[in-house]
Amino acid sequence: MTARLKEYYRREVVGAMMKARGYRNPLQVPRLIKIVVNTCVGTDFDRDALKAAAEDLARITGQRAVVTKARKSISNFKLREGMPIGAKVTLRGDRMYEFFERLVAAALPRIRDFRGVSARGFDGGGNYTMGIRDHTVFPEVNPDQSVRAHGMDITFVTSAASDEEARDLLQQLGLPFAK
Repeated sequence: MTARLKEYYRREVVGAMMKARGYRNPLQVPRLIKIVVNTCVGTDFDRDALKAAAEDLARITGQRAVVTKARKSISNFKLREGMPIGAKVTLRGDRMYEFFERLVAAALPRIRDFRGVSARGFDGGGNYTMGIRDHTVFPEVNPDQSVRAHGMDITFVTSAASDEEARDLLQQLGLPFAK
């Protein structure tokens, strides 16, 4: 069974973008390659907080989280190289589309005073990164069972050559950009 958003992309988005942008071949149309969901607990934590953050991330994405470690030592932050500081999940295929659909349909509308995501998160190469301040906006997470609220970064990696193409793709898929 394929994700509904993936079918919608194949049926509607490819045709609409081919017509709007003048692509001759459906393979020229940009597509989502992967979504990376990253959370950082920081250095002032205990192992239980990191484990709880990884479990929450796994519950949100439907895939086990990988613990990330510090690359450099920074004495002002009491951080040593190799110290575990966060967790991340890389989503591809059907899980990626299902997560995108849940993000747009369930999580973003639950954010207080939400008026759309910022359009300034593009990197110049067709990828978009957005942040969420509280992970409890996802319906999979019970706020009463969370150790503490933490934010997360969500990166959408696309095959688009420019930011305009990537923005058009993400808008067609349903990501609400602020006006």
